[in-house]
Amino acid sequence: MTTATWNGTVIAESDDIVTVEGNAYFPRASVREDVLRPSSKHTTCPWKGEASYFSLEVDGQTNPDAVWYYPEPKDAAKEITDRVAFWRGVEVR
Repeated sequence: MTTATWNGTVIAESDDIVTVEGNAYFPRASVREDVLRPSSKHTTCPWKGEASYFSLEVDGQTNPDAVWYYPEPKDAAKEITDRVAFWRGVEVR
């Protein structure tokens, strides 16, 4: 079981992980909805497409833009459809 933890709290767990460029992509359904907050941040990857972000909020602390996903990944990245990845101090083990 792969686990994503931030601020001492498990925010996602799954046995179904896709690894792309060293990042573990969790199924969207495996992420706790109650810790996700909308973000207006977007970035673009030439081969994956446009990424959108969520911030995390745990125990009153916020980790801005710590979760990213591709709402409509390009064909080369279809394997990460409906998946999210983490950074900015989120520990994935």
